[in-house]
Amino acid sequence: MGQRRYGQYCGLAHAVDLVGERWALLIVRDLLVGPKRFTDLRRGLVRIPTNILSARLKQLEADGLVRRRVLPRPASAVVYELTEYGRDLEDIVFALGRWGARTLGEPRENDVVTTDSVITALRATFRPERARGIDRVVELHVADVVVTAGISDGVLTVSEGGTDHADAVVKTGPALRAVLAGELTPEDAATSGVLAVSGDESAVNVFGSVFAIDPAPQGAPTSPESQHGQ
Repeated sequence: MGQRRYGQYCGLAHAVDLVGERWALLIVRDLLVGPKRFTDLRRGLVRIPTNILSARLKQLEADGLVRRRVLPRPASAVVYELTEYGRDLEDIVFALGRWGARTLGEPRENDVVTTDSVITALRATFRPERARGIDRVVELHVADVVVTAGISDGVLTVSEGGTDHADAVVKTGPALRAVLAGELTPEDAATSGVLAVSGDESAVNVFGSVFAIDPAPQGAPTSPESQHGQ
């Protein structure tokens, strides 16, 4: 496939050769959540053209980051999953996500939130050292996405969908980023109506402490208008 190369004998340059094409890291992000069919990936990456998704998967497979597997019957569907080499990108993807979230700002018009992006954000911003001795199950609604986050003595599990066993149900939107970055206290978020909690109200304070985004660097632009465009 005429893949562009940087032509430098450098580990970073080679890494960008492998995953630097548009959409490649978002495909990796979604596969870090779990194996997916082509249609699942297409549904989660709503703006990716089908031919580009096919091309990226083909290249990631050729480079040893992704493989195809046939699920056993009765499913018998073909799924894409990360190889061990591909899964090694987890810490890198999480670190990039945390770094980018610092100056994410407000969403642009037509920006979407996906289940995989929320799950990845929670896994990336979780601070296990702050969660020692904490046991909570929170059903989190971010816009139209619903996930369940379970914390058990410093260990996090996140799954798609709700639960009948939640200690609390938290409903919010983009303001969640501001809470995790310490720009908005959970109490102020609840008072202003951008966050609502039912059940154990202390759960929202737990959220604001065990999940965290470092603050934006001083003077860094965060508004959508200041960010790079298309």
